[in-house]
Amino acid sequence: MLPLFIHWNVDPVIFNIGSFGLRWYSLGFLLAFLLGYFIMNRMFLREKVETKYLDSLVIYMFVAVLVGARLGHCLFYEPDYFLTSEHWLEIFLPFNMKTGQFTGYQGLASHGAAIAILIAIWLFYRKYKMNVWWILDRLVIVIALGGAFIRLGNLFNSEIYGFETSLPWGFIFERNGETVPKHPTQLYESLSYFIIFTVCYLVYRKKDGKLHNGRLFGWWLIALFGMRFLIEFVKEEQVAFEKGMTLDMGQWLSIPFILAGILLIVLSHKGKLKEGINVG
Repeated sequence: MLPLFIHWNVDPVIFNIGSFGLRWYSLGFLLAFLLGYFIMNRMFLREKVETKYLDSLVIYMFVAVLVGARLGHCLFYEPDYFLTSEHWLEIFLPFNMKTGQFTGYQGLASHGAAIAILIAIWLFYRKYKMNVWWILDRLVIVIALGGAFIRLGNLFNSEIYGFETSLPWGFIFERNGETVPKHPTQLYESLSYFIIFTVCYLVYRKKDGKLHNGRLFGWWLIALFGMRFLIEFVKEEQVAFEKGMTLDMGQWLSIPFILAGILLIVLSHKGKLKEGINVG
């Protein structure tokens, strides 16, 4: 007879070379950028846009994701710890300032990455004069795919999971000392992001790249952050101050993105968003 629940005790490190260990999370992060670049490159070629712009865009996105995700976690989830004279350097340095112990960059927030990406796109526009809505309609397709890989990395790290469940697909995260099955919210999010990626990419292909600027981005914001909002209801609190909150930090941070998505769709239908690529 098959076990009712899934006993999860996977090593988050794939292999070690000396003191260096390659983690599944890092591999997912790398795959997200490589596959994202490949797909975006095909889009640029399909629409006859010079790929030199894509090369610059990738650099902007890489820096934005790393810096934004880290700052997002430190400022949104643990400001009491990081915004102190003893620990503020740990925002940037991967070790405990007090003990000198290596900690790695424990803590990345997707909402912080999202905000940083929007800032990076604005800076990219300022330099290259490319229509931000055209960029975002294509960029979010690969971001959804990247998010799916990142959440799988969280699963391998045995982190960011849900409350206790009696459902047969519940995971017992033995590496964390858990003895009861919990909702594998990492899988819920990863699967939803894969679906969002697939639907958006199929829409892009069906329209042959001829999209109304901003509309796909708007629907993407509603779908992705809407799923994030719903999944948070079965997810354990990530930090102590969330205990007892009706909505957790992830949900409060998702609401502005959902509202922005609705606004973009309305503006797109009214023809308020500039069409075209507009490369200067």
